[in-house]
Amino acid sequence: MSFSKEEVAHYRLRRAKESFAEAEIMRENQRWQMVVNRLYYASFYAVSAYFVQQGLKAFTHAGLKSAFNKELVQAGKVSLAEGRLFNQLFSYRQDADYKDFVTFDEIEISELFPRVESLITLLESLLLSDLS
Repeated sequence: MSFSKEEVAHYRLRRAKESFAEAEIMRENQRWQMVVNRLYYASFYAVSAYFVQQGLKAFTHAGLKSAFNKELVQAGKVSLAEGRLFNQLFSYRQDADYKDFVTFDEIEISELFPRVESLITLLESLLLSDLS
């Protein structure tokens, strides 16, 4: 079965929002490594949704991060702060998933929620404006 770019983009946006909701559940349970993981994936799916719609491909997480910085941050479609956020989430997720004895500060991680939600909203609006 084949899907259009628009179908895949909307699917990934839905995954972004689901991952964000999962992060909220993990926050309630103080599972900070999982919170970091889900916040990263929420932003990852939103970025990949935008790229699918644009016909851009990244085959690895590092490739997606690099493309994000080039195609969105350097192009001025997202702010430098949003670029730093995505890069920070990438780094945190790497640490959470692959390093031993990593801990995250509850306050610092909780402060990421509105920023990630804002990034998802921005990417969704960029995607939808390109569909018009």
